[in-house]
Amino acid sequence: MLTEIVIMSSEELLSVDYEVLGRVQGVFFRKYTQAEGKKLGLVGWVQNTDAGTVQGQLQGSASKVQKMQHWLQTIGSPQSRIAEAEFKNEHTIDKLDFKDFKVVR
Repeated sequence: MLTEIVIMSSEELLSVDYEVLGRVQGVFFRKYTQAEGKKLGLVGWVQNTDAGTVQGQLQGSASKVQKMQHWLQTIGSPQSRIAEAEFKNEHTIDKLDFKDFKVVR
């Protein structure tokens, strides 16, 4: 009897910058983004911009970063209206640059 052994490597870590456009300020978007990031076990940050958008950086396992990207594109906070979510500078990293998920003021 031949048994095949599959060794799963640990999932790669990703870092990605994001910006969310639409009605995303004054609707607790940063608070909900922080809570969702923490729930998924991601680290990074989120802040308002002078242009009326929300921007930040996510870091964590590839599958969880993808879940957060989907959340940023389609869900957001209950009162938000997301017009668009842009993702830039996506790349693999060797280690996380942050300890938690912060709201930057």
